[in-house]
Amino acid sequence: MLEKLFKLREHGTTVRTELLAGLTTFLTMAYIIFVNPMMMADAGIDPGAAFVATCLAAAIGSLIMGLWANYPIALAPGMGLNAFFSYTVVGSMGYSWQVALGAVFLSGLMFFLLSIFRIREWIINSIPMALRSAIAAGIGLFLALIALKNAGIVVDHPATLVSMGDLTQPGALLAAAGFAVIVALAYRKVTGAVMIGILLITAISLITGLSQASGVVSAPPSLAPTLMQLDIKGALEVGMLSIIFAFLFVDLFDTSGTLIGVAQRANLVDADGKMPRLGRALMADSTATMAGAALGTSTTTSYIESAAGTAAGGRTGLTACVVALLFLLSLFFSPLAGAVPAFATAPALLFVAVLMTGGLVQVDWDDLTEAAPVVITAIMMPLTFSIANGIAAGFIVWTAIKLLSGRWQDLNPSLYVLAGLFVIKLALFN
Repeated sequence: MLEKLFKLREHGTTVRTELLAGLTTFLTMAYIIFVNPMMMADAGIDPGAAFVATCLAAAIGSLIMGLWANYPIALAPGMGLNAFFSYTVVGSMGYSWQVALGAVFLSGLMFFLLSIFRIREWIINSIPMALRSAIAAGIGLFLALIALKNAGIVVDHPATLVSMGDLTQPGALLAAAGFAVIVALAYRKVTGAVMIGILLITAISLITGLSQASGVVSAPPSLAPTLMQLDIKGALEVGMLSIIFAFLFVDLFDTSGTLIGVAQRANLVDADGKMPRLGRALMADSTATMAGAALGTSTTTSYIESAAGTAAGGRTGLTACVVALLFLLSLFFSPLAGAVPAFATAPALLFVAVLMTGGLVQVDWDDLTEAAPVVITAIMMPLTFSIANGIAAGFIVWTAIKLLSGRWQDLNPSLYVLAGLFVIKLALFN
């Protein structure tokens, strides 16, 4: 049955290899089980329900990817967009989490339609690579600021906006130690480095009495507080359009980059360098986003950590199905997730931030018409606490500088349209 379903021999793999690859992928991305519920709780969502929604969204997405698209790529609520959901859309802009979930659902629906009508290629090809790198880096800096804030290393200040926190506090010290451990383990290519770092700091916190645990294993918490609580009607107001676009835009590039990157590393592309069944993979991702919003979590997306599983030999959807099963088993470890303090997940956020800012090496820093918009895009996200504002500023500044520099040939119609829409948005609906 497995051979018929996943074509194992055709892909040069075995059941044992796929099981090992699935376990490897799960260990590298399981930190989301601890991080995402904490972020969703900051938006006012019940943490127990958020924990269940996180596990179920990851399981559903990975299962669809495995069974329908037959790719060894796992999915889960994405880093960056969950921070945007909680701290910008709900925290800064004042929308309810129900409306924010409605916006996530609509972005998933739009992504699904773009995949069906094959508009995705036109959008991706229209956006300069440097601007894509800037968006990823900006999200990384946004996560870094949240990580440092959660650790107590950076605090607010009435005169300077931000300042150094009290570094003698246990939380700040443990967060710094956790970050060093994660980086060192990742450098040594230890599987599950982020997960190990979180669990290590949590264990120290429990031993020293900085946090308490009510157990390790229990029945899953109730999903009732978030199940089908999304407010789609509220998300359709004009002011939410840029929010929906930000969710869609980031997910679109994140997913496309992950799918193609993992497929190339695993030699799953055809002779022309294209990815077979790409449409199915994209629709699996967008379907998972809609399902996650209905369950009660932010955008669900493909994880680059899937590359760890392909490095272990994973080549088919059986790898993703194993990940899905492990996420379902994780439902019974909610007490452990509840015992993880914010300063234990802060190192994970900071480590992800390091990885996301790495794309800036692709920018031509000698070309000021590219370097300037890249910097503006990247710094606007953490300084305005909004991915949407960073994207808007990036498109506007990129288009304006290219025009004023006489480099109008570097622009295309979509950049003019998007820049114009963002000007209207910031002027009238900010």
